Amino acid sequence: MGVEILIGNETGSKVFIPVVEEGVEWTTERKGTPGKLTFKVLKDEILDFSEGSPISMRENGDEIFFGFVFRQQRSKEQIITVTAYDQLRYLKNKDTIVYENKTADQLLQMIASDYNLNVGILENTKYIIGSRIEENTSLFDMVQNALDLTLTNTGEMFVLYDDFGRLNLKNLSSMAVGGPEAYLMVDEETGENFECTSSIDENTYNRIKLTYDNESTGKREVYIAQDSRNINRWGVLQHFDTLKKGENGQAKADALLNLYNKKTRNLKLTNVLGDNRVRAGSMIVVNLDLGDTRLRNFMLVESCRHTYGESEHWMDLTLRGGEFVG
Repeated sequence: MGVEILIGNETGSKVFIPVVEEGVEWTTERKGTPGKLTFKVLKDEILDFSEGSPISMRENGDEIFFGFVFRQQRSKEQIITVTAYDQLRYLKNKDTIVYENKTADQLLQMIASDYNLNVGILENTKYIIGSRIEENTSLFDMVQNALDLTLTNTGEMFVLYDDFGRLNLKNLSSMAVGGPEAYLMVDEETGENFECTSSIDENTYNRIKLTYDNESTGKREVYIAQDSRNINRWGVLQHFDTLKKGENGQAKADALLNLYNKKTRNLKLTNVLGDNRVRAGSMIVVNLDLGDTRLRNFMLVESCRHTYGESEHWMDLTLRGGEFVG
């Protein structure tokens, strides 16, 4: 097995190379969840670590994971099952924050500074949030709320992830795996099985209604965007929300309709040949015959689980893109 895991002791003064069993798992989710590493090690007289100890993992020289031990479970046979998370775990902390005139990347930079988190590449999200009060809210939700506001007002999606101990925030356009003429592609040859379901039951809206109570005029402003064709097909599926001062109501309604006025499909791939470059938030090319349609386009990885064995490396993926929503 080409996997190398290093564990530091509690003070960080020593580093150990443990005997690791097969079946190391690295899991990532696109939003709201830290990256997780789970593995089993044999306890001996030398190995000395505890909760909070730093852990790094490489595979054939690739930097895969850096994080900290959060849980360990010991069996009678002195096998320790270790669960470690990357520094996104600390975004589960709750706080109350009031901020004004910040973009989502500026908010993340402020949070990282307050909580001593290491930062890598934070791309400019450009959309300025006038003012916002986040009360008794997790840091994850604060950042995600800012990213959601950016998405609904600009149509631009950004991905937050930890890259070997550094927080990165990148536009979806920067997340393609590979490059022109060499993008990573999954097809019937590289994936063992897939499961596809379609639905209009969740996250599908063909009518958007937004309101704003204008204190200056004393009137309620209403903004509507709808697709009559899909209303005739599916009935009225309405999303309702209120606007904050300064938001462009009609532009936001149009943007939301463009995002949600579509059938959703859930595509899950199992036992795909592993590639260390793939994580939640990555964009990969999928080329599959789904029976009712032939799929050949970029798709967004919503969740990714890597499993490393003695001479094997597999991925389980949940994807979205176009009409696919993970």
